[in-house]
Amino acid sequence: MAEQAVKLRCQRIGCNATFTEDDNPEGSCTFHTSGPIFHDGMKEWSCCKKRSHDFSLFLEIPGCKTGKHTTEKPVLNKPVATKTIPTSSPAVTLSTSATSKESCPRCSQGFFCSDHGSQPKVPNPTPAVLAKSSADVKESSPPPKKIVDINQPQTCKNKGCGKVFKEIENHESACSYHPGPAVFHDRVRGWKCCDIYVKEFDEFMTIPPCKKGWHDADPVP
Repeated sequence: MAEQAVKLRCQRIGCNATFTEDDNPEGSCTFHTSGPIFHDGMKEWSCCKKRSHDFSLFLEIPGCKTGKHTTEKPVLNKPVATKTIPTSSPAVTLSTSATSKESCPRCSQGFFCSDHGSQPKVPNPTPAVLAKSSADVKESSPPPKKIVDINQPQTCKNKGCGKVFKEIENHESACSYHPGPAVFHDRVRGWKCCDIYVKEFDEFMTIPPCKKGWHDADPVP
């Protein structure tokens, strides 16, 4: 009886598929060539600039390159994280081990890793807590963003835009909008961001947007 081919797990970022050595043609793997960037609640793939506020949607963004599956772990051009421990003696710098689960590019991005076992828990960062006084400290969290499919049409809520877009087609210059604020004073209407003011509301509505950016169906106030 012929032996069954061993299933291997692809280690490329964004793939996570299984394959066999005998069935691994060119183009069977779709992956991201470089790691993500996390900044101010936004998650972005540095290789293709695709991004999303929601972590689940971010992981669904398809890879930007194709090739063969591999069991070799990717080497990302990413500086080694360091931590400085304050002591009475000169500062001691600890380098994160390249083989640790924390520094592993697959574990840190929520993918299966053959070196460290099961898929890690998706991080859920919380906003910083503002201390009003020592006697009255309250923690507040923003309402969770609505999870939508990356191909689902959404309406951009940026001021001056209002266009329908899909997250998969969103990019850094897809939206034309006013960062604001709008100014209504003494029968004059306009935008402070571009310093244009008119008297009639119809004219105000036709003032062209002055900035390019990403469409956002749920902008931060």
